Amino acid sequence: MVDPVLFDKDLIARYAQSGPRYTSYPTAVNFHDGFNDVHYANMAQRTNEDFIPSPLSLYFHLPFCSRVCFYCACNKIITKNRQRAVSYLSTLHREIALQGQLFDHDRVVEQLHWGGGTPTFINHSQMRDLMAVTREHFTLRDDDCGDYSVEIDPRETGEDTIVILREIGFNRMSVGVQDFNPDVQEAVNRVQTLDETRSVIHSARRAGYHSINIDLIYGLPKQTVKGFCETLNIIVELNPDRIAVYNYAHLPQIFKSQQNIDEQSLPGADVKLEILQHTISYLIQQGYVYIGMDHFAKSDDELAIAQRNGSLHRNFQGYSTHGGCDIIGMGITAISRIGHCYAQNVRSIDEYEYCINNNKIPVFRGIKLDNDDLLRRDVIIQLICHFHIKYSDIEERYGINFEDYFYDELISLKEMEKHGLLDLDVESITVSPHGRLLIRNVCMVFDKYFRSGQPAGTFSKLV
Repeated sequence: MVDPVLFDKDLIARYAQSGPRYTSYPTAVNFHDGFNDVHYANMAQRTNEDFIPSPLSLYFHLPFCSRVCFYCACNKIITKNRQRAVSYLSTLHREIALQGQLFDHDRVVEQLHWGGGTPTFINHSQMRDLMAVTREHFTLRDDDCGDYSVEIDPRETGEDTIVILREIGFNRMSVGVQDFNPDVQEAVNRVQTLDETRSVIHSARRAGYHSINIDLIYGLPKQTVKGFCETLNIIVELNPDRIAVYNYAHLPQIFKSQQNIDEQSLPGADVKLEILQHTISYLIQQGYVYIGMDHFAKSDDELAIAQRNGSLHRNFQGYSTHGGCDIIGMGITAISRIGHCYAQNVRSIDEYEYCINNNKIPVFRGIKLDNDDLLRRDVIIQLICHFHIKYSDIEERYGINFEDYFYDELISLKEMEKHGLLDLDVESITVSPHGRLLIRNVCMVFDKYFRSGQPAGTFSKLV
């Protein structure tokens, strides 16, 4: 198991800046419209021709929410009209059919995720139909051993929905909480009771879900150290298998719903750091393992096990045990990672329907990775997942001399070594317990796109 993460306020202040979260490399800001549906289809065909084709991971974006959470940075459509989902689902069904034609059916779907928005916006019949159409065009596992997860809003999910989602194949659940303090909930327009949350979790356990994740956010308006401590106490009592504690990124110039937040009520940098420090210390004391980048898991959870055995990966859903999968994103804005490319679907429903009506995969931008991208992605993933990289592993995979190839980067890392973020030797890079909170800073050294200059407003604060 990795050493505990150590909190160093002065070090965090020294390296305070904005940067990517590295759910992909290159990051989405580097996608371009020179990559289209034809490039995507060609890449899909190539993956079928691999000596051992990769298994598949499916992501479905269901964008509808009946009410807006002011902090939200997701692509969503706010409406109370449930009929709006009808035409969207019809189009999504047709995209599933188009995508299914591109991939050989002996490629098993090891991972599946419904995200949003609020996936439980759709009704039970629509849920059953969506999974049935998916099963018609892709080879889903029928042994309950896949990683099939769904995002849940406890305010809109009763036990009957939990049972139906389990019946159609889901075995993991991610529950949005953010904060239980009523003043904070009111400030972000997400009033959610403990009883609602507890009921959903108890229902999931009765239904036999394998794993439950809870999402929290620090840095929201009116948050205090004392108030967040109370939320953490409740969360530990609920006993989830995984906990994600995200840093709120206030970017109202990009996400319009955030313009509803009173900036004067946001906690200052010192308060945010104190909340983070207590969160890390408390969750580790309670038996959770710090996986990295805002994520914690019980020591017997698959994420913690994967980190220990060196197989942990990172993708657009966060940390994952399925790094070997080709990811197919479906629905508006969904991102795919197929072979050596990333591809993103169109953003609006009108564009989406136009593409599908013309039998086109709705890709509007993406990027094909060259050898340098693949090499740097590998380095970044190893660091962000395991806080360690052995030069010889990279040299064997890519036929390079690590110290020659990354001569300039290693010079930059020497400065970080002086400050205690990491240790360098002739064989490896090891991020120190003090540097683990700043792992994104370390990864940015290897990011050629970031180093070439990207607008600061594109990314959120690192801590």
